[in-house]
Amino acid sequence: MSTSRRNFIKTLPLAALIPQQALSSITGGNMNALASTFLLENINEIYDKAIVIDGLVITRNWNEVADKALVKSGYTGFNASLDSRSLQSALASLSEWHLRIKNNPDRFIKATSAEDFIRAKKEGKAAVMMGFQNTTPLEKSLDNMDILYQAGTRWIQLTYNPRNLVGDGCTERTNAGLSDYGIEVVERMNDLGIIVDLSHCGQATTNDGIKFSRSPVSINHSMCEALHKNHPRAKTDAQIKAMADKGGVLGIICLGYMIGPNLGTETTLETYMDHIEHAVKIGGIDHVALAADFAVQGLQATGATKENWYEPRLTRFKPSYKVQWPPWIPELDTPDRYRNVARLLDQRGFSTGEIEKILGQNWLRFFRETLKP
Repeated sequence: MSTSRRNFIKTLPLAALIPQQALSSITGGNMNALASTFLLENINEIYDKAIVIDGLVITRNWNEVADKALVKSGYTGFNASLDSRSLQSALASLSEWHLRIKNNPDRFIKATSAEDFIRAKKEGKAAVMMGFQNTTPLEKSLDNMDILYQAGTRWIQLTYNPRNLVGDGCTERTNAGLSDYGIEVVERMNDLGIIVDLSHCGQATTNDGIKFSRSPVSINHSMCEALHKNHPRAKTDAQIKAMADKGGVLGIICLGYMIGPNLGTETTLETYMDHIEHAVKIGGIDHVALAADFAVQGLQATGATKENWYEPRLTRFKPSYKVQWPPWIPELDTPDRYRNVARLLDQRGFSTGEIEKILGQNWLRFFRETLKP
């Protein structure tokens, strides 16, 4: 990491930054407080100017609360996770977002390229890139990939947790890789310019996805297995490096129980930052980004309770998922989550350029390399 603004400012006398008369009246002699205030204002300015992209937002039941949270978030755009149960439900979900974008041209832009995110930033709007966390909408037909593409789909996760026709998910007992059909699916996605996502894929399927994709792949919402051992959703150092070597991006997931055990004690916002730092160490600064994996307003704001959120997941997910209640890290369960992350990145010595890469520039570069014009 480069020398941070924090360390650079520490080498300067504050009088060089602020006139002496103002300095005395503001600080009352408390120079450290003034330095902290200056740095906070500085990182806020950097955040406001940056392109900020969330690698995965759950968008079902979008409402006015989500609209207000999106404004507060400072997001330039996000990958929207849509209904993947079937081709019919997928197309209905795509149509719903198309209508929302059409009816709110002052707020949303349909994103099919990196340039759409740049335009969204210039116009003060949010770019929405639509996709799915499973290949089930294909319903055994590669031709349906073309239909989904024409309807605006630009990213698809190859599997969810269980096995499908493409390959094994992360909780499937057998841990087989891509099927022959799965390789054909990846090839068609590459041909069309649909991002191959491996977030929920099993270990072998993840390895095959990186190997057989001609384009860089995304792991748009996951974490480091080195820091959360034996969690099926985590990616190993070897996988992070292989993904990065081909130009891919890993979005570090904000869902607290994915980051580590014992939320609130051993697992905190600092633990989340440890995952970012570790991923950067293994994959490089150009290949790490951010992803929520829940609604933009946060889980608490959507009304998640132990009864309606936690208990159903005990039956839907295998014990290896290590679901906890509450599942969130408080500083990440608010719309301004990435402003909090930017502040901690600054404190940990990341430079302005490095912070901007993690906030959104890495996703932007990846979109340029994977999406067709």
